[in-house]
Amino acid sequence: MRAFLTRHPRLAALIAQLGKFGSVGAVAYVVQLAVTNFLWETAGMAALPGQVLGTLVSIAVAFVGNRFWTFADRARTGYGRETLLFLAMNGVGLLIQLGCQAFSVYVLGFDDPLSRNIAGNVVGVGLGTLFRFFSYRTWVFPERPAEVRESA
Repeated sequence: MRAFLTRHPRLAALIAQLGKFGSVGAVAYVVQLAVTNFLWETAGMAALPGQVLGTLVSIAVAFVGNRFWTFADRARTGYGRETLLFLAMNGVGLLIQLGCQAFSVYVLGFDDPLSRNIAGNVVGVGLGTLFRFFSYRTWVFPERPAEVRESA
């Protein structure tokens, strides 16, 4: 496998980037669960505000991890632009997740807890994550122009 990846450095770089992206996502997910449950149980916050705040904290963790680790070698186009695009792409990812959930419930008629989890938290999160990875690489943290890469 190592010899194959040595002959295909772009594939090796993509695999490394996917690993970093997955690691950042896993950390952000754990942070979201921890913050949300802390707000619900310890702070006594209501369900939806606690979920929103926990999710916002996890988005911040994901932004920092992706900007400074996963896509550290990419062009820097400004915090404002990157933050706005990052939030927009996360919004689209959320819509993908909700679309899978809605399709399962309202079109297929699967409204039990297992079906909801499979549609929303497996299929929806999976498709949303694929979209996020593609959109982060393409629009949020684009490649450096060729002339900049060569001189770096």
